[in-house]
Amino acid sequence: MASKPTAKPPDQAVLKGLSREEVRERLARDGYNELRKSKPRTGLQIAFNVLKEPMFLLLIGAGTIYLLLGDFREAMMLMAFVFVIIGITFFQERKTERALDALRELSSPKAWVFREGKRLQIWARELVVGDLMILKEGDRIPADGKLLSGMSLSVDEALLTGESVPVRKRPWLPEDANPEDAKQDPGGDDQPFVYAGTLAVQGEGVSEVIATGPRSELGRIGESLENVKPEPTVLQRHMNTLIQRVLIFGGLTCLLMVGLYGWMHGDWLHALLAGIALAMAMMPEEFPVVFTVFLALGAWHISKRNVLTRDNQSIETLGAITVLCVDKTGTLTTNGMSLDILWTGEGVCNLHENRQGPLSASYHYLLEAARLASQHEPFDPMERAIRETSQALLSNGEVMGPDWHLAHEYPLSPEMLAMSRVWEIPGRNEKLVAAKGAPEAIMDLCHLPPDDRELLTREVNEMADAGLRVIGVARSLILHTEGLPGIQHDFDYELLGFLGFLNPVRETVPAAMATCRQAGIRVIMMTGDSPATARAVARQVGISPAETVLTGREVSVMSDEELSRRVEETGVFCRVLPEHKLRLMTLLKANGHVAAMTGDGVNDAPALKKSSIGIAMGERGTDVAREASDLVLLNDDFTSIVEAIRLGRRTFDNLRKSMAYILAIHIPIAGLSLLPILMQFPLILLPVHIVFQELLIDPACSLVFEAEPEEGDIMRRQPRDPSEPILNRRTVLVSLSQGLILCLICLGVLLGAD
Repeated sequence: MASKPTAKPPDQAVLKGLSREEVRERLARDGYNELRKSKPRTGLQIAFNVLKEPMFLLLIGAGTIYLLLGDFREAMMLMAFVFVIIGITFFQERKTERALDALRELSSPKAWVFREGKRLQIWARELVVGDLMILKEGDRIPADGKLLSGMSLSVDEALLTGESVPVRKRPWLPEDANPEDAKQDPGGDDQPFVYAGTLAVQGEGVSEVIATGPRSELGRIGESLENVKPEPTVLQRHMNTLIQRVLIFGGLTCLLMVGLYGWMHGDWLHALLAGIALAMAMMPEEFPVVFTVFLALGAWHISKRNVLTRDNQSIETLGAITVLCVDKTGTLTTNGMSLDILWTGEGVCNLHENRQGPLSASYHYLLEAARLASQHEPFDPMERAIRETSQALLSNGEVMGPDWHLAHEYPLSPEMLAMSRVWEIPGRNEKLVAAKGAPEAIMDLCHLPPDDRELLTREVNEMADAGLRVIGVARSLILHTEGLPGIQHDFDYELLGFLGFLNPVRETVPAAMATCRQAGIRVIMMTGDSPATARAVARQVGISPAETVLTGREVSVMSDEELSRRVEETGVFCRVLPEHKLRLMTLLKANGHVAAMTGDGVNDAPALKKSSIGIAMGERGTDVAREASDLVLLNDDFTSIVEAIRLGRRTFDNLRKSMAYILAIHIPIAGLSLLPILMQFPLILLPVHIVFQELLIDPACSLVFEAEPEEGDIMRRQPRDPSEPILNRRTVLVSLSQGLILCLICLGVLLGAD
């Protein structure tokens, strides 16, 4: 195994690694480093769930009677409707049960390890606990591990924790907490643990694998996702209740009809057929069909607003949303970093207002030194922002010439949160040393007196309170012939100033937030960022109350009763873990809310699946988030959510109008099935006639309502009450009155024709 961790990678000879026999034993014990596949329902299970619905039971019963009567054509026509619905359901089932499979794609397909003293490249699925995996800049980390050795290693954990900036990693020490304790607060700097699915953006290191497959942090989220079962939507529950009530009433009427017809005509087989016809006439079989058609057309309308609907059932839920939980990174912000503030003793330069230059000398030196202290081809988002800004504002663009030589680099360390790079410049008799890092570390390198540090700390705190990520920059000049000290602290640095980075808010978000407030939708931010950053972003976008913030640690120690109360008055949750989001979503729904959630990372998947409606980012989101969601924003634009909600409300309004029409039209159908028997006329409508009317004619007519324009106040009214049925008392009374009039007209035509 490895020797005691040092500041740089240990000698390869020390890193022997596991033997082949040890690898075989651990593979047999723990299995491959991959996540369990989801188990889709079988075709028989899907068919059973379809066939147990009352309307399909009636169709099968009527079809069976037609077979007994020898009318094969009518029987097959009825049965065909059943097989079509089963086929559609089977197709949708296969399309929507792939969330866990998407998690597998996040693992790097190959990994470098030390085994038996050799440096080997293996498939990532073959990693086992105890393997020594080699990490370098740009690698996707394939398994959880503890860092045995590292040089300036920074890891982007945004997909796992929601933290918008990379975090530093240091070598593991014997006195460190075990990995399970460390997971209570992931995302912080100077931790020795790395996690599967995250990205190394800077530096290199050697890590010992401590968890693979389902036992990794990524796998634990997968297990949580698997255990979250989808729930029926509000409208589905209301429709089921309505159909059940009509079924009971229709069943009793059907029995009365069978007895009456059999007693009057003595033909009990046709009596049973007449009873089924009456039950089908009273049973609104078209409701599920029209419901499906409306939602499909609603999905088509929403797709034109750059929102992909993965589950059409979620469209009707859009209009009932009362709470929208949003992740900051990638949802409210652009998921990147921009350099917005340059601070020197001369003052503050706001680059958001001045992107054209030229810069004064002090700002020029500050930006130039920051670029020289960064990687030439950076992965780190802050270093990328420094490079882009220097190319735009500095006269020589890339700052360094092609013949400049990097003589030495002093990496970040737990003792000194700063890095320095020493440059040899041809034609000059001196070397330039550029340093950047945490403000307090840079002030320490510059050997500033306490009074100056206090004043500068105040400036830094003001920038941090404004939601900026702040780093300090310094430089030193030494003679070309002068030797380099062992530590960067021994240079004679000059403080050049501070850089303020912003995770920019999307320009369209504040207006979208205002529309949400007008529509009675409360917005809550859930993020992995710090309280100061989260609070500043909440103020910018208009989340209220922006000052009421709860951290993940506070959420962990609260009882369900207390947290249930606090969630109703808190606008921002920060430093939250996946289990916190899932718990908060559960409590919001328990409080009676129709709660939606947006997200883009692996950590969002369980809460996305648990929410009433999950909304994933399409451009920057992970496959896991998209597969667990109901809607996907193709352009990651928050305003598209508002448009989707608007269209969801319109779809529900028009669906209610269509349902009222269907209820009204059932009155004359039922009347023409019952009245001929009471009046001892021949049967006018048989089951095949009723199915044809209800599954073809009625839906075609009801589509007219889908084209109805939206109501004028659609986004100025409160969300509809989730407990309100789609057909309320007033709507039912109006529909029954209209249906009764139609029935009397049809009866008059029947009597006149007789």
